[in-house]
Amino acid sequence: MTYIIDPHSFSNPNEVVVNHLDLKLMVDFETKTLTGVAKWQFLKSKEEVQNIIFDTHHLFVTEVQDDQGKPLEFKVIINQSEESTFMGSQLNIDIQGIKSNVVQIFYKTSPNSKALQWLGSAQTEGKRFPFMFTQSQAILARSWVPCQDSPQIRFTYNAEVTVPKGMMALMSAINPQQKNEDGHYSFKMDKKIPAYLLALAVGDVEFKAIDYRTGIYAESEMLDKAVWEFADAGKMVTAAESLYGPYQWNRYDLIILPPSFPFGGMENPELTFCTPTVIAGDRSETSLVAHELAHSWSGNLVTNATWNDFWLNEGFTVYFERRIMEFLYGKDYAEMLTVIGNSALRSTYQLLSETPELTSLKLKLEGKDADDGMNPIAYEKGFNLLLWIENQVGRIAWDEFIKTYFNRFAFQSMDTESFLVYLYEALPQLNTPEQSTVIHNWIYGQGQVAEMIPIHSTKFELVESQVTAYLNNQLSVLDISAKEWCSHEYVHFLTLCQGKLNISQITDLDGRFHFTTSGNCEISSIWYLICIEVGYDMANPQIKSFCIKVGRRKFIVPIYRALAKTDKGLSFAKEIYAEARAGYHTVATHTIDQLLNN
Repeated sequence: MTYIIDPHSFSNPNEVVVNHLDLKLMVDFETKTLTGVAKWQFLKSKEEVQNIIFDTHHLFVTEVQDDQGKPLEFKVIINQSEESTFMGSQLNIDIQGIKSNVVQIFYKTSPNSKALQWLGSAQTEGKRFPFMFTQSQAILARSWVPCQDSPQIRFTYNAEVTVPKGMMALMSAINPQQKNEDGHYSFKMDKKIPAYLLALAVGDVEFKAIDYRTGIYAESEMLDKAVWEFADAGKMVTAAESLYGPYQWNRYDLIILPPSFPFGGMENPELTFCTPTVIAGDRSETSLVAHELAHSWSGNLVTNATWNDFWLNEGFTVYFERRIMEFLYGKDYAEMLTVIGNSALRSTYQLLSETPELTSLKLKLEGKDADDGMNPIAYEKGFNLLLWIENQVGRIAWDEFIKTYFNRFAFQSMDTESFLVYLYEALPQLNTPEQSTVIHNWIYGQGQVAEMIPIHSTKFELVESQVTAYLNNQLSVLDISAKEWCSHEYVHFLTLCQGKLNISQITDLDGRFHFTTSGNCEISSIWYLICIEVGYDMANPQIKSFCIKVGRRKFIVPIYRALAKTDKGLSFAKEIYAEARAGYHTVATHTIDQLLNN
């Protein structure tokens, strides 16, 4: 196999590439460090290869040995370029003359390791034990395991993890379902995965099954709520299989992390990491589960070769997610999700007006942090391209293409250009000058695409009529209609009202629907933006409480950005952030630090 040059990895896979990891870790909450040994097996392209190169970041490598315990020479080469410090350092190991293709790397993480979040017991639901979790995507796996940290490089792994007594360790692997007495846990991942899907969580969690292959891990205080909220997880797996073929992993479980987790979910194989912000009490946010489940095919099974090709992971996943939701809950429901997604896409185009190169699907991230490309463009513009293709070839042909695509390239990587070659081979009706030009513009062009398929939601059209009525002071109509709304309809109503309400109307709406104290984070986050915009200071205590408790980047970054537009708001934002920052993951602080200090 020939590997593409990855601008976000120092590794040399075309010379020597890893294929299996045996990992031993000791988890120390007092020092906020992991101490470990990473034993890598590798393949060489030719016998005379001299070095194997790994990516590291904030790791202290103390020794490197072959599999017989013989010391090997190594160098940690620190990257001196200020513009790419996010890449960390390269670990260069001399492998000349070793008898077997194995290296053992003895190391310790730093309390500053970017993938790791250490939470005190006060930051958990049960308040009894601390908690630790990893977030390896996009290029943070190197900050807790020395690895060839490129998504095109795949490997199997076994792991042994020792944690304090009374706690459970879980990984992106076959997991235990009960705590053991000695705090020692063993794991096996027998399918090849890229480094960004390495994951570890340690906490006072318990397990409860949903069905024979799905279940929930959570702190005891959250477990029953989560099991009820995600009761359809097993049905989602079955629905996904009926669409695009067998689920090729052992189980589909979820772990509910503390609220500081910076994303909605992370599709770690066997164990999706999930934010508690989707536990709304009405099952209204379960499309997130469908999204992370869909990654079991698009992303985990067929993986973007580099982060420049991120849309191949996320565009397919959003498309697949909405097909699952349509299958289970009907076309109206899926249409609402699409309209909300398209609204986020339009907002992103405006937000990126000064960096239009980031609005292309195929990215050019060399010299930039891979995280810079993780925005709604890959998700929603990618989805809309696939929806356009479905419209051109018909759903039957498109479904057959996707199913064959996942099967043919299973456990392999895919770059944009190779995808286009396969697309035109499999669907030659698209390989005309007119069609291929449109697809090229979708992928390489900047900004919105004229050929986007318009989506209308019957449910949202009724909401839109209520917006008009409310803005024209026909208040009683809204009261009658809104009694039957789901959270998506409230979000759509508030989104359309944004920028059109005065302080009197905001006060009225809060009195009617109690948006300021809503338990639904999707509603709260858009409502707080409206309050900040108009100066509804009555919401300030709840805004502060929300930003301190919730670490999900999707919600808190827009709030900080809105506050930062005025001197008074910026002062308030810095006051909140001073108290909240310690509870955020580095993925979130990286963005907010820049936002508030510019």
